[in-house]
Amino acid sequence: MPIVRSSEAVTHEIHGARFVSYATPLTGSRELCAWRGEIPPGTKAPAHTVNREEIFHLLIGELLIALDGTTHRITAGDTVIINPGATLAVENPTDHTALTWVTTSIGLEAELADGTRITPPWAN
Repeated sequence: MPIVRSSEAVTHEIHGARFVSYATPLTGSRELCAWRGEIPPGTKAPAHTVNREEIFHLLIGELLIALDGTTHRITAGDTVIINPGATLAVENPTDHTALTWVTTSIGLEAELADGTRITPPWAN
């Protein structure tokens, strides 16, 4: 059973947020990817459509989650289930960094509104 120490996690940054990657094929996972998201105050990530289900759990803070055009305010302890084909946008309107834990299956891709496709290394 592989153990990924916090000191070994790989950090990626995009659209103003940080993704600290723990479980990927590179760390020994065969089916799932998992990462901690750090969403600074004032961050407003662009809407993107995902091809895999994501389980998005808010550990600390408060966020606005737009899911298929409907905005929801979530607080620490809340979980959002994002189905394949759903469009998601995340905003942190607060003065504090929000921390999330996200799990998905290997192969996640996201498509931005302009057609740009992203294959995030923390989910592949």
